[in-house]
Parts: sequence; structure tokens; C-alpha cells
Amino acid sequence: MAADSAAPPTGLSRTDFLAAIRRNRRNTALLCILLTLIGVVVGAGIGWAYGILIDETGTGEGAGDYALYAGGFMLLFSLVWTAVALFLGDKLVLGLTGARAVAKEDAPVLWNVVEEMALAAGLPMPQVAIMETDALNAFATGLKPEKATVAVTRGLLDALSRDELQGVVAHEMSHIANDDVLYMTAVGVLVGLIVLVSDLALRSTRFVGWGGGGHGRRSSGDRKGGGGLVVIAILVLLLIGLLSPVAARLVQMAVSRQREYLADATSVKLTRNPLGLIGALRKLDQATARFDNASKAVQHLFIVNPFRKFGEHASALMATHPSIEQRIERLRALG
Repeated sequence: MAADSAAPPTGLSRTDFLAAIRRNRRNTALLCILLTLIGVVVGAGIGWAYGILIDETGTGEGAGDYALYAGGFMLLFSLVWTAVALFLGDKLVLGLTGARAVAKEDAPVLWNVVEEMALAAGLPMPQVAIMETDALNAFATGLKPEKATVAVTRGLLDALSRDELQGVVAHEMSHIANDDVLYMTAVGVLVGLIVLVSDLALRSTRFVGWGGGGHGRRSSGDRKGGGGLVVIAILVLLLIGLLSPVAARLVQMAVSRQREYLADATSVKLTRNPLGLIGALRKLDQATARFDNASKAVQHLFIVNPFRKFGEHASALMATHPSIEQRIERLRALG
């Protein structure tokens, strides 16, 4: 901590927050469009493959129509599912994490810190919630600042000093201000849809094609020259099942590290005290209590992943967050 205290209070000017937030919002739109396109391609590929598998003529003439219909269905379903998730997202997240809204008299220190950080960020006062667990963690949810919630664990409240709690709350307020919650919800829903559909495609290869997928349950060898197309169709299903979830995850993680870095930097901008968040991150890194009630569907929302720690060289595909060491290093550079 002495080394941190000796760091000169400089560097905040090196972060162009307005430009970073604009880039954040632009990336949100681009990533959602890209994930939607991946979903359409997945749907079209599955539709084409099934068109081949149910065609008894062996020509595959109707496969294009199936691809068009399935791709269109995935597009429509993606939009509807995303809209529903966005409308109910905050309620689903709070339910999945067991977060319970509390009144000011129930957690006066936390309320006071949240009020301070909301005022500093120029945002409405969010709802305050607590998760009854000894694990150390926090998250923010809500698609609009007017309907946002900042939730922390009981363990976090007990373990952190006021300055450290202020740093964590400011980090979560930053996610609200930077539209990260909207991104995390929308992208999480789209990735979940692609993974679900891809898994169904992969499972379907176990019982279609090789044993007969047509109306007459005839094997590929009984079709009129269609055996080769059937093999290709099954390979397409296999590739979709194996590769599309990986592609979706890569897109999801493409800027996740930068979003956490931006929230950390914005936290310092709000508190003017990098040592608070640095101290909090160190305690979060050293904590041993597990958050058993957390769901993997919302793990990317937390200030640190509730299930595992990511080292400095963690795979971008697997890492929902940058490593604590990298985050602290950048925070020390801010001031």
C-alpha cells in the first residue's frame, strides 16, 4: 500500500471519458448487430441442413427455402427474445442472484455511499440491494439510470472500509452511466440464444442423417444420389454446433476487458481516490468465500467473476474480466 500512496495524483487527463463512452455505445450497437447476424447464419445453416436431411429426392432443391425460413425465424426470435429480456432483465438478474432491496435504515452506510456516487455521476439515485452471502462481490443492473439497482454482498459490506466501498459503488455506477448494463444484458441474451440453438444442432446429429432423417426414414444410401449432400448437411450441423458458440463467446468478450477498465477509470474520476478501489480489488482477489447462489448466466455483471479468478494471461475466450493485477496496474497509473 505504501507504493500506491507514493504514486503522484496524475494521469486522469489521459483518459478521454466522453470519447470512451461514445466508443462504448458504438461498440454495443455493432456487437449486437454482429451477434444477431451470427444467429441468422446459424439458423440458416441449420435450416439448409435439415432441408437436405428430409429431402427424399436427393437433389436438395428445397433446402434454400428452409435456410431462408430458419434464418428469418432466428432474426425474429432474436429480436423478440432480446426485447423481452431487456424489459424484464433487471428483475431476472435480481432473482438469479438473490439480491434483496433494502431501505436506508437497513444499510445507512451503503445508502449514503450510493447517494454520494449517484450525485457525483449526475445520475438518479438507484435502488440499493444486498445479497446475503459472505462472498465479496457487487453488480449493477437496470437498462435505464432511472430504474437501476446497485447490489452488493453482505460479505463486501463487512470486509471493506468506507473508501473501498465507495470505489466499488462508483465502479458499478460507472457501468450504469456508460451503458454497460444494456450491453451486458443484450449481448448475454443473444449469446445464450446462439449457444442454445447450436447445442440443439449438435445433439440432432446423433439421430438424424446417419440413421435416416427423411419422411420415409430411409438411410442416406437409399436416396437418389443424395448421400453426399446428407454427409455435408451433417457436417454443417456439427460445425454449427461446435464453432458458433465459440464465435459468439469471442464477440461477447471482444471488449469486455476494456469495459471493466473504463468502469475502473470512471470510478477514480468520481471518487478522486484510486486507493479505495485498489484496496477493494485486493480484498476481492484474496477472498475465499464462494458465491454459491450466483448463476453463470449473470457472471459477467459482477465486479469480479464469482466463480473463478483470471490471471494476467487468461484466454480472452474464457475471461469475463481482466485480471486483478492488470486492473490495479492501470489504476495506479491514473493517480
